[in-house]
Amino acid sequence: MEARDHELKRDLAATLHARGELGPEYESALIESFLEKVEQRLDTTMDRRVRRHLAEQQVTAARDPRSARSPSAAGTASGFGERFGIVSLVLAVPLSAIGVANAGIEGLVVAWMGIVGVNAVHAARIGGLFRQRERREAREASDWQD
Repeated sequence: MEARDHELKRDLAATLHARGELGPEYESALIESFLEKVEQRLDTTMDRRVRRHLAEQQVTAARDPRSARSPSAAGTASGFGERFGIVSLVLAVPLSAIGVANAGIEGLVVAWMGIVGVNAVHAARIGGLFRQRERREAREASDWQD
């Protein structure tokens, strides 16, 4: 990981040096190029983490099938919601930079309105699934009590 950090720092230094030589008229293109590298790195890191997490779930399910969560329960679990929030915040950085580079403060506002909107819809959906699951579990429990 440290080698990749060094590579990213070197790319940033090269971008800043190129901006100094080329001037502000190339600033947007240089920023976009650097952000693409950052986005690729984030994608690679997230892919690796997702694969590792899925492998861990498969190992857990293979060892004890009773402990494996159903897909509906996994969607309401706090882990998925937390990961969604983290991913959206990580992606907010390049989206904000792209918005500012292309449209100034208005671009930043639009980017963040989109990020907030996606998170609000996700939270409402997860909350609705959680309430449905609670009602179903309560109904099943009452069936056993009768």
